[in-house]
Amino acid sequence: RLRQPPDFEVRLSRNDPDTVLGASNSTSLAARVNDANAWGADYFISIHTNSTAKRIGAQGTETYTLGMHRASDNLDVAKRENSVITLENGFEQKYEGFDPNSSESYIIFELMQNHNMESSVKLAGLIQKQFRTTAKRIDKGVHQAGFLVLRATSMPSVLVELGYLNNPN
Repeated sequence: RLRQPPDFEVRLSRNDPDTVLGASNSTSLAARVNDANAWGADYFISIHTNSTAKRIGAQGTETYTLGMHRASDNLDVAKRENSVITLENGFEQKYEGFDPNSSESYIIFELMQNHNMESSVKLAGLIQKQFRTTAKRIDKGVHQAGFLVLRATSMPSVLVELGYLNNPN
């Protein structure tokens, strides 16, 4: 259960135990990311469990952030998705001067993306520190990856691997 500090609102994008492979459209990875973006979330934390082909042995926690190799993909997706806002009446006021056809708007977007990546790495480090010091778990570190839930969010985001399902410890 996620603890909800007094100054935070915790929202779950999925409450059912279905796997992603058996997920309905409302609990798909894309739907979860879309929900977080629509909510205007400050952070996105995707919680997972690992497994290996070995029966036992693998252990530890690790946290992922968006890899630099996928950052340009994130910008390309944003450009495509943002291009439709010009079809809305009054988009200039609604989106506070953001022009999807302007290079300057994307320079600002890149600055925001860099800030999100820095914040994601900091959050991942804090999560791993808590696993190591408070939970006394093996720290497998912070890594970069191009997971959908990391590259399609518009806020700092991390994917946390809590441990290994096939390790009874």
